Amino acid sequence: MATIVEAKGLCKKYDGFAAVAGLDLQIEEGEIFGLLGPNGAGKTTTILMLMGLTEPSSGTVQVCGYDPVREPLKVKRVTGYLPERVGFYEDLTARQNLRYTAELNRLPKGIAEERIARSLAAVGLSKVADQEVRTFSRGMKQRLGIADVLVKEPKLVFLDEPTSGIDPEGVGEILTIIQGMINKGITIVFCSHQLHLVERICTRVGILARGRLVAEGPIQHLGRQAMGGGKYRIKVKVNGVNPQLVNSIEQIAGVREVQGTGDTLFVNCDQDLRPQIARVIVDSGISLVGMETEEYSLEAIYTKYFTEAQQ
Repeated sequence: MATIVEAKGLCKKYDGFAAVAGLDLQIEEGEIFGLLGPNGAGKTTTILMLMGLTEPSSGTVQVCGYDPVREPLKVKRVTGYLPERVGFYEDLTARQNLRYTAELNRLPKGIAEERIARSLAAVGLSKVADQEVRTFSRGMKQRLGIADVLVKEPKLVFLDEPTSGIDPEGVGEILTIIQGMINKGITIVFCSHQLHLVERICTRVGILARGRLVAEGPIQHLGRQAMGGGKYRIKVKVNGVNPQLVNSIEQIAGVREVQGTGDTLFVNCDQDLRPQIARVIVDSGISLVGMETEEYSLEAIYTKYFTEAQQ
């Protein structure tokens, strides 16, 4: 699989403040990459550098084989950007707004009309293509924003909070459209504070904190790292923890690590091993008070890495 974005040591400073500091990032063609981080973490600055809209203070970057610093126009031709709040001419129709975009990108009229029709169909707006945008809901405007991006037929698209302020039904529609973009060969960088949505559609994620990429990789991989190498973390309450009990639990197939504090054990393992753990505890003659398990989630991963970055 080809690499579509590769940044090495990317930095951006404003009056001595490092908005992005030493960013190393690689995004593969055809994936949905989730870029996460709170406001001020450096997400927007990173996107602007990747799109050639601002120059890095240092470091190198390649986007679709082009250098955004030396070849910004070439990068702009193969990338698209959907901001959190899309701006359109409210007194123009959806089709007229897309025609304006096509003209800006110097598309021949015949090709433009064909792409506009195809893009409106892809986002489910064909029936309202000749209505003024002022009549559109927030969700319809977001879908029109995606159509606006599709008119360029980009290789790489940056989506910044594409489901913000949209009702649950509309969110599902937007996610379906985004997944359809992947089938068209478009690579997507998906920025969102809604972690459950990122977890639902992204193949990999990068977590930014204070301008640094503090974690990057498939969610499953980061989850195992965050939970000590296992997929599950099981909290066990017993009446009396002793080294022999800890050793017996460690011998269970699939257990990665056992940690004990007071009358509580934390067991990291590859699967839900509560029945096996309970059997070992009972056989040891120790009273089992209770057990609960949590499978790693993106929220837990994000909280762990972001908290550590603040220390």
